[in-house]
Parts: sequence; C-alpha cells; structure tokens
Amino acid sequence: MIRMPLIAMLALPLAACGSGGPTVTATNASMAEVATKVAAANAGGDMIAPGRWEGSLKMHDLKMPNMDKLPPEMRRQMEARMAAGRGFVSCVTEEEIKKSKVFFGGGNARNNCRYDHYRMAGGKLDAAMNCSLPTGSMAMTMSGTYTPDSYHVETEAKSAGNGPVGSSAMTIDARRVGACRGTADENELMRRP
Repeated sequence: MIRMPLIAMLALPLAACGSGGPTVTATNASMAEVATKVAAANAGGDMIAPGRWEGSLKMHDLKMPNMDKLPPEMRRQMEARMAAGRGFVSCVTEEEIKKSKVFFGGGNARNNCRYDHYRMAGGKLDAAMNCSLPTGSMAMTMSGTYTPDSYHVETEAKSAGNGPVGSSAMTIDARRVGACRGTADENELMRRP
C-alpha cells in the first residue's frame, strides 16, 4: 500500500483517467462509495500507470492557534520550510491498481468523511468533503488536473469546533518517473526533495 499523508491519498485518485476517459461523479457520498465508483471506472486497469511516482507537497498557507504569538524568527523559519515543500516517493504496483488500493486510504477517515460532491472527468477534478473529528469538523476542497502519468492538486482545509481551529492551503504535484526500483525510499511517507 502506498504510504502518504491523508491529503495525498485523497488526491491520488487524480492519477486516474486521462482526458476523454471515464467520468466519476458523486454527491453526498462516503469515501468508500467514491472509491467503489473509481474502482468501477478502472475496470480495464488503464486509469493509472504503475511504476515509481515522485511528488511534492507544498503548504501555501497555514493558520494555527497562537501562531501569531511565536517569535518572528521562528515564524519565518516555519513559513520557509512550508514553502520549500516535502517530497514523497511511492511504488505503485499493478496488483495495487487492480485491487483499487492506490485510490483511497487514510484509515478512519473513510468512516468520518463524506464528499459533498466529487467530479472527475476530462482531466479535471473538483471535490468538496466534510469530516467529523473528535474535537469538531473539517471542510476541504480539492481541484486539479490529471493524466495517467501525473497530477496537480490544490487543496484548502478549514477546521472548526472545540479543538484547535485553523486552515491550510497546499499544492500536491506528482508524476510517474519510470519503473519501480525496489529501493527503500519507494514507500517513504515524506522526505525533503
């Protein structure tokens, strides 16, 4: 199974059908329901290219409680690290594609999140999701472009409730770079590019 942060797992379905390929739409649907629709659209097994995928996740905006109370230098360092991004590497196998394990993950998020809408068609994705958290809720939007060999996703998330309230915006880019190499880095969660 590919091990990436939840947001990357939610975005990975973008590496599905290229323009002109199948359309996947859902309204008020669970992650499992959307995963089933994506798997059905992938019945031919040609929606995502197996191999080594390399990508990066860059945070553009992060608002956390009390962030404004941090010393200015510490805040600048955090912002610089976020802007630099984090990389990830994964080996996507044909077996994972056939079993639809590539498309969705995130553990308990499958049960706690619902898509308000999900549309994947013609090389574009548009989705909005709400998740219930132990301390409140999170709303997320995703938009992007994809081919069987690459994807680009923009996300925004906002949390509300009794716990820490904040928001974030990030970009995820990934592309297939060739065959899996069998190296240890191919299933790293995140690493510096």
